[in-house]
Parts: sequence; C-alpha cells; structure tokens
Amino acid sequence: MHKIFSFFLVLTFSFVQAQELNCVVTVNYDMVQGTNTQVYKTLEKALNDFVNNTTWDKSTTYDPLEKINCSMVIIISNQSPNQQFTASIQVQSSRPVYNSSYSTPVFNFNDKDFSFNYQEFEQLNFNPDSFDSNLMSVVAYYCYMIIGMDADTFSPKGGTPNFEMAQQVANYAQASGYKGWKLSDGTANRYVLINDILSNTFSPYREAMYKYHINGIDLMSSDLKTSKTNIKEAIETLNKVHAVRPNSFLIRVFFDAKSDEIVSIYSGGPSIPITDLMDSLNKLSPPNNSKWSNIKF
Repeated sequence: MHKIFSFFLVLTFSFVQAQELNCVVTVNYDMVQGTNTQVYKTLEKALNDFVNNTTWDKSTTYDPLEKINCSMVIIISNQSPNQQFTASIQVQSSRPVYNSSYSTPVFNFNDKDFSFNYQEFEQLNFNPDSFDSNLMSVVAYYCYMIIGMDADTFSPKGGTPNFEMAQQVANYAQASGYKGWKLSDGTANRYVLINDILSNTFSPYREAMYKYHINGIDLMSSDLKTSKTNIKEAIETLNKVHAVRPNSFLIRVFFDAKSDEIVSIYSGGPSIPITDLMDSLNKLSPPNNSKWSNIKF
C-alpha cells in the first residue's frame, strides 16, 4: 500500500513540476460599455487556469521555482451581440538573474490584431494539430513564444522546439481568416515574429539573447565591469542583423524589452568605453534615441 501511495505521490509531484508558466492573465473591459461584465471575469479565470495548468513543453521538467513569470493583458475594445470580441493582447515575460533578486525582462510584445469568439462557460480546449478557435491559438502561440524566448537565454537556440510549436500553431491558423497569421497582414505580426526567429538570417538575434543574459546579466553580481562589457558585445552582435535587414522587426522586439534596462546598466557603476555602443544603439534603435541620450558616460 505504501508503494502504491508513493507512486501516486511521485506522479502527482511530477505533474505539478511539468507546468512551465506562472502567468497572470488579465481581461480588461473598461472600453466596453453596457455589457454583461461577468463574461469577462469568467473568461479571465478560465484563461488563467488554461495557461497555468497546461503542460506546454513535454520534453522538459520545471521545478516550481523555475516557472517563468509572465503576463498577458487582453484589452477588449468591442463586443458584438454574437459574442465576437475585438481586442489587443500585451504579452510580457521575465526571468530571474543569477544570484540576485532582480528579474530581467525577456519578452514584451503588443499584438493589436486579436479578435475571437467566446461563449461564457465554454470549455477552453487546445489541439496543437488543428485550428479550433482564434482565442486558443493566439494564447497558445504566446505560451510557446514565452517558453522559447526564456530557453534561448539559458542555452544557444534552446527555445527551438518551442518556437517550432508556435510556428505549427501559426501554420494551422493561416487559413482561419483571422488577422495576424499571414505575411499579407503586415510586417509586425505573429507570422513575421515566428518566421524571423526561426530564420538563419536572424540567428545573430538569438545569439545576442543568449550572450546578453548568460555572459552579461547573470555575471552582474560577481563582476559588474565584465558583465557590462559582455552586454555591450551582445548588443553589437545585432549589427549583423542590421547589415542584412535594417530596421528589422526582431531588433525592435529586442529593444522593446531591453531599452530601459540598457539605460540603467550604463548609467551607473564602473565605467567602460561605450562610444561604439552608443553608435550601435542609435543606429539599431532610432525610436529610442531620447532614451540613449540619458545614458551617462
């Protein structure tokens, strides 16, 4: 009897470990007037349960302390009588820094091409081998993206299996008619994001993500000067992408997550030569020039 109990205890613990995400899903309906607000609260709870209780990466076991902290904010802008919702979704994730209480931002993306159907209390089911609803496909896509982005910061191209799952979701969704899944929908959408990440052309982006975190951020508690030098080199790796694709979408994604952190890193502590870094920052991310001007050196 004890062996049977132990087996189920291990099985239960393994199941708990398998969940990868510690995600807060918020459904904001402030822009929608005169509707039944309970449906949004029900949807919010259902999405939190779905995202946090689904095993997304069956090849890796996560300890509870290794769960990825992230958030999804769904902002509803319109609800039609047939329960068609128009919205946007803001996705953010971070990861802890070695030997520190600080968490570094990894992914910060605002997707404005998000619409879906939802009936209150309907069961949320996701099948990676088919397209069943845009709500499930979009949320699942970003779960895979969050895990892939996180994995890339710990090992070179470690997120590839998760990115491939995100691409599979995108491929099945292309024929759905919903926006954001096709190249024809624009140059800054889900289709472009996942195809660029898996393209060899943009390998330096993934190289930069790994070097920035492992050789840079994770060394800050032990050797701040070396850490700052390595972060500078990681950022300058993005020049390889710029040389081929100036003003690329992925470089924008990088700085959407990292711009404030970069300003903070190079505005204090031991100084290193950063004239070349400033040149790179102004070239790679002109929209953030006002931020770069705040760097003290």
